[in-house]
Amino acid sequence: MANADARPASAGFQDSAAGGRGIRQKGRAATRGVGGYARIFSHPAYENLLSSEDFLRRLVPVLIVLFLAVVGVARWVQINKFAEQIIDTNRAELHFIAELLEERISHQLDADGALPDEEALKRILRNTVAARYLGGHRQILVTGSDHTIVATVPQVSRYVGRNLHSLVGNAHLLTMFGRSASSREVVVEGDVQALAVHRILPDGLGGITLYQPKDPMMENWRYAVSTNVSLFVGTSSILLVILYAYFAQSARAREADSIYLLAQNRFETALDRGKCGLWDWDISRGRIYWSDSMFALLGMEHDKSQPDANILGFQKIAELIHPDDTSLYSVADLVLVEQADAIDKVFRMRHHNGQWLWTRIRAQVVYNRRGEPHLIGIAIDVTEQEKIRMRTRTISTRLHDAIENLSEAFVLWDHRKRLVMCNSKFQQLHGLKPQLAVPGVPYEELMEQAGNPLQGTEIIQGGKNSGNSRSYEVKLRDGRWLQFNERRTQDGGYVSVGNDITTIKRHEKQLINSELRQKATIADLKQSRQKLEVQARQLEELAGKHEKERTRAEEANQAKSDFLANMSHELRTPLNAIIGFSEIMQEEMFGALGSEKYREYCRDIHNSGAFLLGVINDILDMSKIEAGRFTLDFEPVSVDSLLEETLRIISREAAKKDIRIREEVRPGLEIEADRRAVKQILLNLLSNAVKFSSKGGEIFVRARIVSKCLRISIEDKGIGISRHDLSKLGRPFEQAQNQMTRDHKGSGLGLAISASLAHMHGGKLKIRSREGEGTIVSVQLPLSRTGVNKRKAKAAKPEEAAA
Repeated sequence: MANADARPASAGFQDSAAGGRGIRQKGRAATRGVGGYARIFSHPAYENLLSSEDFLRRLVPVLIVLFLAVVGVARWVQINKFAEQIIDTNRAELHFIAELLEERISHQLDADGALPDEEALKRILRNTVAARYLGGHRQILVTGSDHTIVATVPQVSRYVGRNLHSLVGNAHLLTMFGRSASSREVVVEGDVQALAVHRILPDGLGGITLYQPKDPMMENWRYAVSTNVSLFVGTSSILLVILYAYFAQSARAREADSIYLLAQNRFETALDRGKCGLWDWDISRGRIYWSDSMFALLGMEHDKSQPDANILGFQKIAELIHPDDTSLYSVADLVLVEQADAIDKVFRMRHHNGQWLWTRIRAQVVYNRRGEPHLIGIAIDVTEQEKIRMRTRTISTRLHDAIENLSEAFVLWDHRKRLVMCNSKFQQLHGLKPQLAVPGVPYEELMEQAGNPLQGTEIIQGGKNSGNSRSYEVKLRDGRWLQFNERRTQDGGYVSVGNDITTIKRHEKQLINSELRQKATIADLKQSRQKLEVQARQLEELAGKHEKERTRAEEANQAKSDFLANMSHELRTPLNAIIGFSEIMQEEMFGALGSEKYREYCRDIHNSGAFLLGVINDILDMSKIEAGRFTLDFEPVSVDSLLEETLRIISREAAKKDIRIREEVRPGLEIEADRRAVKQILLNLLSNAVKFSSKGGEIFVRARIVSKCLRISIEDKGIGISRHDLSKLGRPFEQAQNQMTRDHKGSGLGLAISASLAHMHGGKLKIRSREGEGTIVSVQLPLSRTGVNKRKAKAAKPEEAAA
């Protein structure tokens, strides 16, 4: 019965396993078929099973319950028949014994027809009935004519002498049986259910009664009932467990289906949102599988209900590719002829609306079991990236054209003294061949190849506020003189703009010669007054020319500053667009780029743009200050909050070097100043202190009121500055070290800008330092705008930095 019950459950599991095998077989068929490897991502293999799955799921429990009911009814009928057989067998044996005893007792009647005595009756009963017939608690009772029990076998002494009616509750019915023995169910001694047979002896001398309790008689039947019930319950439990497992497996299968469909929807959504498409090209058959997202990418419609809706022919796809970019034949040649393992191409494909989309195809060559090549990959819409790349190329071209069209020589070096860019004017002045002046060439190597090398350098820009900018004049081997204005960039490089001042130098030389001639004329004045007057007139003319040339030089220098300021402003607009779009691409705000190379290119574009923007910002700030265009917006400023903001910014850089910053600031300090300018001063000074401090060092920030001025001192225990180099700090275009051999990165304009901003507030900047012991930089600002005006009235230029 257990085996019979288990068959439907196992059949259910076989159906489930068959469904799993069908899924796997359909997956392999999809892999080997026209759809290829990619088709398993978009078409589930169990579609044929879905129509019959619900019917089978409802039919299985009905069949199991019906099977259990049929088996239960059959076993119940069988058990009842077994009980009837037991009762019939015992009834037949009782009738046989009763008939046999009646015959023996009838032969042993006395001569006068009376019953034998009790002992004789017992011997007759024992000799007549075999021991095996007395099993099962059977009892033989012999009664007289008055229904009194005269003998019992087995011997029960308490029964002898009792009336049969008192022992057997319904014995009065026995008198109705007559001579033919009949069986009845009786109650013995008031509570024992028994099967009884009574036979009446001849001539009414008495009777023979046999009864057998039903409990011992039905013991085998009860054992059979308990066994069958146990087997039925066990089998039913097993089938119910199997049924539960079947439903659990069905639920898990439905859940797996929902998860699969959810994953599939997410996969398709990801492809749609990322403007990507999946495809599989069976090269040997010339058929190509396209995912739904590929159709959406090109705006094409297809009937998804058709089994081959995602299969396209070779010629149809070839017509979508721009003929000037590539062709499917060339791609097939790469795979079949050149044995390429992967394909990465960018070309245009025609959208359904007629427009051309730039598409990047990235694919891998995979061989099936028959050795046939499949090209499996994705197609990505890179139209936006191509537009940005073209826009960037246009901006770079415009920037290059602007620099190339300058009348001055322009050159930009990075922090490692390598060439970034230069114009043809710079190449001409130094006699450089165009193939030598390429980005990345070191400064020393480029100067060694110069056809017109330098013969001398003369620094012409002085003052303690020059900082990291300078102007100098150089003499070339061919006798020409050049004037260069040079400034540091934020990353440690520098930019130089040079003018040919050979004519000015010649006029200066002529002026010197004229002065010599004037002295000679004065010495010879007594000899020739007329000659002196002529010389005087010549001297006046030369002096006028000299003054005119000097004025022109100053105007040229001012025009240079104005040009740098205007050029920096014009360059920031396209650079902001470059940096902004590159940041959007880095964050992938409009979808995944799809390739790590794209992310690398975006980082390179962003870093290069940020680098060039920093250079231009430095040039713009210094140009504004020098041109007098930098305006201050005075307002009440809390020193505590300003220092807190500044220290919060600089604390990250300090934490990297394990530098501790201590504050000694009197609370409640407030001044009237330009908040942005003062914050820039503090950021520049603190950044220098962190930069030139050793790892694990300390920086002390102090602020107090001194002579109605706010004095902020920043002290570090860093490398310090030599006495010789200390006098150069704070002046534009001046550095503590030679700019070719600086040990730390940075634009170098920090101190110059800080000193200029402090001077614009009517304050001053002081630097005290010892080499190897540290540096103290103090900036002193008036507390109010009135104090600023008074100090500006007293001094026409910023106070020189003191050692």
